[in-house]
Amino acid sequence: MASDNIHSDVLIVGAGSAGSVLAARVSADPGCRVTVVEAGPGTVEAGVATLTRNGLQLPIGAASPLVQRYRTTLTDDPHRAADLVRGATVGGSGAVNGGYFCRALPVDFDEFGVPGWSWPEVLAHYRAIQTDLDFPDRADGGPIPIRRTRELLGSTAAFVDAARSAGLGWLPDLNAEPTGVNAPPGVAAVPLNIVDGVRTGPGAAFLEPASARPNLTVLPRTRVLRVRTVRARAVGVEAVGPAGPVTLTADRVVLSAGAIGSAQLLMLSGIGPAAALREAGIAVVANLPVGQRTSDHPEWVVATTWTVAPQRPVLEVVLVADGLEIRPYTGGFIAMVGDGMPGRPDWPHLGVALMTPRSRGRLTLASADPMVAPRIEHRYDSDGDDVAALSRGVRMAAEILGSTTELGEPMWSTSQHLCATAPMGPDTDEHAVVDSRCRVRGIDGLSVVDGSVLPRITGRGPHATIAMIGHRAAEFVVA
Repeated sequence: MASDNIHSDVLIVGAGSAGSVLAARVSADPGCRVTVVEAGPGTVEAGVATLTRNGLQLPIGAASPLVQRYRTTLTDDPHRAADLVRGATVGGSGAVNGGYFCRALPVDFDEFGVPGWSWPEVLAHYRAIQTDLDFPDRADGGPIPIRRTRELLGSTAAFVDAARSAGLGWLPDLNAEPTGVNAPPGVAAVPLNIVDGVRTGPGAAFLEPASARPNLTVLPRTRVLRVRTVRARAVGVEAVGPAGPVTLTADRVVLSAGAIGSAQLLMLSGIGPAAALREAGIAVVANLPVGQRTSDHPEWVVATTWTVAPQRPVLEVVLVADGLEIRPYTGGFIAMVGDGMPGRPDWPHLGVALMTPRSRGRLTLASADPMVAPRIEHRYDSDGDDVAALSRGVRMAAEILGSTTELGEPMWSTSQHLCATAPMGPDTDEHAVVDSRCRVRGIDGLSVVDGSVLPRITGRGPHATIAMIGHRAAEFVVA
């Protein structure tokens, strides 16, 4: 139970994939007092662990108590809207997702060019967060177990057979560098943090085992409203917990509330584009380009006539080629999230996702009220080359799979991988919000550690990368 005044050495806002790893790492020093604030329920609440550990279903349906929904505009011409779903519990989205746990590509970090984040430097932290059960000879040593589906059935098997018949090779390991036998194009099993049907995300692997430490306090169902600053220094946050308003102060405040939550908190606290803040009636503390160049994986979803395979991870294999992932989802979306009911139609589907998009979106405040969701615009149709690439991907899927299924018309969607709302970069980068040590520019004592800091979306799904960021940034937070 929160008191009306808690002071910490490090205050972490958000117990998601990055925040959970960061909290466990920083609190390993018994002399460092760490408080983690999580807006959603804690894992000890009835039913939460059952939902988050079941890796064969996504607990994100309409009645789920573990998610927060945001509305976004996918395309402008014509206007297409969609829901973004974010985990709101210990473990964040990593506690409710499909278990895809791929590392980014070396070229991603090469192109970022941020000191301290070269591929050899981050690779050590990828290895430190996971243990790959399929490759036991690796130098991994982390608590997140990784395994790939070995027995391929139903639509997954049909997909792989069709891809192999089309001359595409089998890539042994998507988490290896994409050279030699692992060089695309090809089809591969997805590394999953789901083993024997049990999802083990960063919250379960890192934060829960550390939560008994006397120097670590986790405050669930506590919503941070804004960061408090005094003379360009963060001194704490204003929050509301189960018992009402709570004052939390700290020597260092770290925002790990996700790409949406962290960016919104920065702007509510006067840290963001000056003109937009003034328009919202917020006093400007630091004029920084928060939310101005967001990045995500656009995805076209195509209905299929495959038979649904129940009680399987939602995605077991992918085809990677030409900057695309073609994804044979094992079931219909309604079945995946547990929203099925008599008379409600469902259909298995295929996803064609662009992993190297050029389009950029925007996240802005809709109101100075913390309870009002920000305005999110993906602008997926703003780059003609992206649209052309997605179209090529659908044609490729039709050519490869035409004998195994009938494909419907593609529909715009998103991979739900929003990032780059507070990107890191060198001092010369006009788009950077945080420096190479994840410190917010111009504000002492304030950091951002989550997918917000990626300069752009990575060439693989970002979950493993976000957990890695939490592990890497721990060295900066306590330095």
